[in-house]
Amino acid sequence: MLKPLLIEIGVEELPAVPLLKQLENIEKKYVDILQEYSLLCEFEFYYTPRRLVLWHPEFKLSQDDSTEEFFGAPTAVAFKDGEATPAALGFAKKCGVSIDEIGRGEKNGKEVLYYKKDVKGQASETLLNEIITKWIMSLDFGKSMRWASNNESFIRPIRWLNVMLGDELVDAELFGVKSDKHTFVHRISNFESISIGGAKEYFNTLKEGGVTLYQDQRRKDILDAFVKLEKDNGVKIEVDEDLLDEVVAITENPTPLLGSFDEEFLTLPPEVIITSMKEHQRYFPVFKDGKLINKFCVVSNALTNDFSDVIEGNERVLRPRLADGLFFWENDLKNGLSIDGLEKVAFFKGLGSVKDKIERESKIANKLFDIYTPDANKDDLNTAISLAKADLMSEMVYEFTELQGVMGGYYALKAGHSQEVATAISEQYLPEGEDSELPSTKLSAIVAMSLKLDTLIALFSINQIPTGSRDPFALRRAVNGIIRITESQGFEFDIVNTVKELLDAYTEFDLSKLEAFILERVKQYYKVNPSIVEAVLASGERELLAIGKKIEALNNIANSDNFKEATSTFKRVSNITKDIDLTKEMPVNESLFEEEAEKVLNAEFNKAKADSYESYEQELDALLSLKPYLDKFFEDVMVNAEDEKVRDNRKSLVANIYKSILNIADIKEVSI
Repeated sequence: MLKPLLIEIGVEELPAVPLLKQLENIEKKYVDILQEYSLLCEFEFYYTPRRLVLWHPEFKLSQDDSTEEFFGAPTAVAFKDGEATPAALGFAKKCGVSIDEIGRGEKNGKEVLYYKKDVKGQASETLLNEIITKWIMSLDFGKSMRWASNNESFIRPIRWLNVMLGDELVDAELFGVKSDKHTFVHRISNFESISIGGAKEYFNTLKEGGVTLYQDQRRKDILDAFVKLEKDNGVKIEVDEDLLDEVVAITENPTPLLGSFDEEFLTLPPEVIITSMKEHQRYFPVFKDGKLINKFCVVSNALTNDFSDVIEGNERVLRPRLADGLFFWENDLKNGLSIDGLEKVAFFKGLGSVKDKIERESKIANKLFDIYTPDANKDDLNTAISLAKADLMSEMVYEFTELQGVMGGYYALKAGHSQEVATAISEQYLPEGEDSELPSTKLSAIVAMSLKLDTLIALFSINQIPTGSRDPFALRRAVNGIIRITESQGFEFDIVNTVKELLDAYTEFDLSKLEAFILERVKQYYKVNPSIVEAVLASGERELLAIGKKIEALNNIANSDNFKEATSTFKRVSNITKDIDLTKEMPVNESLFEEEAEKVLNAEFNKAKADSYESYEQELDALLSLKPYLDKFFEDVMVNAEDEKVRDNRKSLVANIYKSILNIADIKEVSI
């Protein structure tokens, strides 16, 4: 038999960010617990800032009856001279019966002690309190708090609990709060609790009380209202998905509204205005004809027919924020862009100050400039590097740390530096994540690479190597950034040889650890069959750009229909050559050929070697196309001939073929 089940846990206002970070685990953990209690069925999870809700349209009233089987020791061990041994007696005790009730069964071909019992399913109502408690205690929102006399903690105090199976109240208790058939609606609608007659009545009560329970509906309502505001006002509201998620999480009755601010603040860089609105007020910026205008969009949680006071209140709150920004901007422009004071700002213990970091980055940048010879001015490079961290001393970045680099770019332009210098400064931290923008010029790319390489090499030089999930200096992200930059700019960067050229300013350390760390990130970076990446790295390739191209080539070919068949032949080639040193010259003497198959194979291989290829994929495809000639060779030719010269010559032929393939990838490592 089935009945609807409602579980509502009422809380003080939940902080949006911790809730959103845990969101993907909330339902998963509940599913795990339902499975544990054999009560898994369809459900939906809803949240507002004041409640966590689980809704089962149909919930089983009891667990299914089941059968438990127990297998014990072999009967030869369980009984000696017809008497039960401790092994048999212990098994009977475990099963909760006398030794006479224990039967015999078979397991792994042996006769063993066996007992089967029918288990009556428990009533769901008696298990729900345990299930709810276990679920709530499994959630990890980061910081938690204790209140009243509770020993347990949760993200926020729990204020009410409503658990109803059909129309009946389920006896449950959480953090000292007992289940009761009541709920709370929007505070402006009714501050007092409201009684609920049954589970289905609950939803109407919330709707009438100004609460949109379904988070997906709140999101849709907000976006629909954005569209209307845009159409009515001829503007464009910039939708930041993370900010939208937050707003959905902190509202129960969302209503987007347009407010405005004084035009004088538009003299500020757009990033300052946008950051001030988003970070402090959760406002959405508004644009017209692609330019930021003196309007903002706030999503109100109020219940009213007149939102004029709400708009005015938000305008009043924003003004001092922007006034502060304007004050910082004007002061910073007066003070100018300077690195004075950075010698007193520590970078990391053992690695000196930020000024020392700038000097190390400058050496790296100049070497990379010489390697890549971009169509850019080296003086611009050195100016950009020398001023890249100067905005750390500005008042604006002190207030808005997320604008470091960006503000430096603006201040550099105001100080009369070129656009190239300003762009390189503003883009020095790019890319900042997997989906982040990349540096837009080669000069910017070199500056950004230099920053990441110095941080990486410097911390490894003092043995500050990330372990487990701990990575306080985001070194893994730095490696990902270097890979993305080399890909986008076509920079060849050898993680062994090029890095060796950059080590002058660092304490000597085990470079193989850094190599291994970078390779581990390479394995995570490419979203292909892991064995494809392993095969390319097993070839010994350590230049990032080539690694990427070879992975792409091998992946494309490995996904073809005949690749699996081809690998069997080339794995045989690999086995034949496993004891041969492929780093040495392996001359092939055509005068020693005795069979037509070896002559044909050699000719086809020489033809493949002589051709020029536009890509690794073309080259690999040509080499793998030797398969039929190799098959014929293995069919007609005895590789291990009695004549040593003939034997070595045949092995050299096969080894040269595999060596050519190994230049791209060790395909024996590929598992399809």
